[in-house]
Amino acid sequence: MPTTDTSEKGLEALIVRSLIDEAVYVAGDSKDFDRDHAVDLAKLFDFLNATQPEAVEALGIGVDGPKRLQFLHRLQGEIAKRGVIDVLRGGVKHGPGSVELFFGTPTPGNVKAEELFAANVFSVTRQLHYSKDATKLSLDVALFINGLPVATFELKNSLTKQTVEDAIEQYKRDRDPKELLFQFGRCVVHFAVDDHEVRMCAHLKGKASWFLPFNKGWNDGAGNPPNPHGLKTDYLWKQVLTKRNLTDILENYAQVVEETDERGKKKPPKQVFPRFHQLDVVRKLLTDAEASGAGRRYLIQHSAGSGKSNSIAWLGHQLIGLETGGKPTFDTVIVVTDRRVLDKQIRDTIKQFAQVSSIVGAVTEGSQQLRTFLQQGKKIIITTVQKFPFILDEIGDGHRGRTFAIIIDEAHSSQGGRTSAKMNIALAANGAEEEEETVEDTINRLMEARKVLPNASYFAFTATPKNKTLEIFGTAVPEGGKVRHVPFHNYSMKQAIEEGFILDVLKHYTPVESYYRLMKTVEDDPQFDAKRAQKKLRRYVESHDHAIRKKAEIMVDHFHDQVMAHRKIGRAARAMVVTSGIHRAIQYFHAFGEYLKERKSPYQAIVAFSGEHEYGDQKVTEASLNGFPSNKIEETIQKDPYRFLIVADKFQTGYDEPLLHTMYVDKTLSGIKAVQTLSRLNRAHPQKHDTFVLDFMNDVDGIKASFEDYYRTTILSEETDPNKLHDLKARLDGYQAYSWEQVEDLVALYLGGADRDKLDPILDACVAVYKADLDEDGQVDFKGKAKAFTRTYGFLAAILPYTNAEWEKLSIFLNFLTPKLPAPEEQDLSKGILEAIDMDSYRVEAQATMAIALPDADAEIGPVPLGGGGRKPEPELDLLSNILKTFNEMFGNIDWKDADKIGKVIAEELPTKVAADKAYQNAMQNSDKQNARIEHDKALERAVIELLTDHTELFKQFSDNPSFKKWLSETIFAATYADKAAQTGSAATRS
Repeated sequence: MPTTDTSEKGLEALIVRSLIDEAVYVAGDSKDFDRDHAVDLAKLFDFLNATQPEAVEALGIGVDGPKRLQFLHRLQGEIAKRGVIDVLRGGVKHGPGSVELFFGTPTPGNVKAEELFAANVFSVTRQLHYSKDATKLSLDVALFINGLPVATFELKNSLTKQTVEDAIEQYKRDRDPKELLFQFGRCVVHFAVDDHEVRMCAHLKGKASWFLPFNKGWNDGAGNPPNPHGLKTDYLWKQVLTKRNLTDILENYAQVVEETDERGKKKPPKQVFPRFHQLDVVRKLLTDAEASGAGRRYLIQHSAGSGKSNSIAWLGHQLIGLETGGKPTFDTVIVVTDRRVLDKQIRDTIKQFAQVSSIVGAVTEGSQQLRTFLQQGKKIIITTVQKFPFILDEIGDGHRGRTFAIIIDEAHSSQGGRTSAKMNIALAANGAEEEEETVEDTINRLMEARKVLPNASYFAFTATPKNKTLEIFGTAVPEGGKVRHVPFHNYSMKQAIEEGFILDVLKHYTPVESYYRLMKTVEDDPQFDAKRAQKKLRRYVESHDHAIRKKAEIMVDHFHDQVMAHRKIGRAARAMVVTSGIHRAIQYFHAFGEYLKERKSPYQAIVAFSGEHEYGDQKVTEASLNGFPSNKIEETIQKDPYRFLIVADKFQTGYDEPLLHTMYVDKTLSGIKAVQTLSRLNRAHPQKHDTFVLDFMNDVDGIKASFEDYYRTTILSEETDPNKLHDLKARLDGYQAYSWEQVEDLVALYLGGADRDKLDPILDACVAVYKADLDEDGQVDFKGKAKAFTRTYGFLAAILPYTNAEWEKLSIFLNFLTPKLPAPEEQDLSKGILEAIDMDSYRVEAQATMAIALPDADAEIGPVPLGGGGRKPEPELDLLSNILKTFNEMFGNIDWKDADKIGKVIAEELPTKVAADKAYQNAMQNSDKQNARIEHDKALERAVIELLTDHTELFKQFSDNPSFKKWLSETIFAATYADKAAQTGSAATRS
């Protein structure tokens, strides 16, 4: 009895048998493969004779001869020019007629189309000998549709100690991309397969071929789950490559994409084949939308690197073709993107995939254009969040009976507040009212407008869902008496990192500690608010010109010595400097400029910030400092000599630059902001193998906590409790800063369109009560709770299944009242501290580079907090001397017993001794800086040993404290070498 065939041939036989027996492919023969034209002649003419015999006869291509050869030349030329995907879709015009080469998915009930689809010849050939020259070379498996090649396989088997990596290597080494079958566009996809993994490549380029994972994912990471019914990878031939599914891919996903660069010059075309999770999410969304109709909400948590732009484009153009109950499920698809850089990208992608480009409209000019597109019946409308609010004013009532699919890119809370309320009013069904509305009617209409509408489905894509986003768009899952909200589909950061689509930005993370000492400059010892003072002192120190210069030097030196010297991204690496504000960004820009010149560096920096800023008695913009327009920053940073991008709240989200390798962080980051900012580094590049973060402001624990929520699936632990709104309203009512009569009157006047001067008397009367009757703590609490009420109601009103007129009225009222409430008068008890101190010393010390490991578990986040208000914290008064002592203990690192004496030794005695050292002098005069530094360090060590008897404390710190030794060495060398250089320069000038 024969044993199981566990060889590579056995795997090959298993796949082919499954495709023939289950997927109803037919067996091909390598002898039928025409190597001159890269087609299976037997299957091509089987198909043509069965489906288009008249065309075959008219063109005279039924038998071998010159006419058939002409046809094959024509077919080969069209594939070379258009690619096999387009030729399968559109056929070939030849001579007096045309030939269809594939019949696509039939519409339901169309018998003739069903027959034609059934006539397509899907074939599978083992050991395909493809080369005219190297005739012994063969592919393990090749798939054809009507004789045209669509997929190739190289198979490996772990039981014979070979893996998918060996299959990839075989493609790169042995499959010459000059061979006709492997040329661009000749075949749709090439698969490397073993019994654990699948990888794919749409364009073979020899050693430069890029094989992407085509795996289902396992445990929110890479790879495939165990399969109780067969091989882990059998989904490829049992699911993905069935006739219907492969046809779907060819019709709706696979594409040759032509792009242009920023100068309008055409880039080389690229062929696109969907990744597994892209196919999975789009198909699952389409299936659910078709079954459910309009009015559903979907949250898709897809990490950076998931290819969201293509997923959105594929989803958008297929939603238009959906039907529910024999009618279109959606009349119009609206794509809303928060990122301007993606607006054009998604717009262009959808136009390439939509069969008729005239059905796509991109709102680039404003509200009038949006209205025109809807009136023209555009099927897909692409707009930015900034332009979308115009829809309320611009869409007529005639559009409100239609159905909409709203695809939101990077959906955050902007979709939960006023913007989405306006969107909903515009798209709400039955908006027209014939009879005059009462105030109550208007209130009810506003409340209904806030709801997620029954005539619109929302498809929200984000990598980092907030609690609001999860509650609005997530799928509700009742569990243990609570209702949790989970994403409809997830492609995690963990999987994207493990599959190599993005890099792990926490793998090389280095925190930098700052050490500094401040001193008093006033004789007396005044009191200040200690907590506020500490914050002010830290801000003062970190933005001090000396500190900025020191940090700029560290960043520039690190970039030259650790990034460029190690040839990161083939010496094309760029760095981003993240600053805490515009003023500090400009400080860094000037500090970088000065130090890069001093270093004689070939590189320059670019600064990025919004608007105009006063700096050094001058008003400056990013354009005036950079010397080129703001809209050229993204393009310019890719070109030499620009290597540093210094940013203040710009380019920290939605900016995808694969050349970014290193980030220097001088800004406090936490939560989503930390994830989004550091993730600017994660975009993959063929020559990018790692990233680096040098962080001057944050600690490891804080950064780790920020990333934990988004590493795997993010889950909302429970829904927001709407009863908290009752509690907030009761607390606000209890302050008696307004009467309910005043609320009713103002709302009635506002909704009735009264003049402004009718509203202000009511509001001003409430403000007067607030100021006169509420003490400082009461004012803080009232204003905080008022803001919490309006913010929370705007969010909850979109998702609650019921309405509450009192909440709606109070929300309108408080939205007007809150801006008028003066901030509670509060004395800043830390005022004046910066005038009473000066910086004595500053140094920074990089800690060990580390890889931050994230917990391998789903993260639960809490619902929207509804507190608001509170009490003003009591100031903690302390003496200036104590505040400075505490500050210096936190950041100064060393507490000298006789600081004044030590300071004098470091400032005067040591530099004199070291400068007088003969070996050091000789090295300064006759050698380079590097050799001089070596002799300097030896001289310093000798000088410190000489001082051992008188200054034991200094010697101990020098011997036992590496950071102090490093700092002292740099300080003395900077002083002595600079002095000598200056003397040498003066002597040269005199001579």
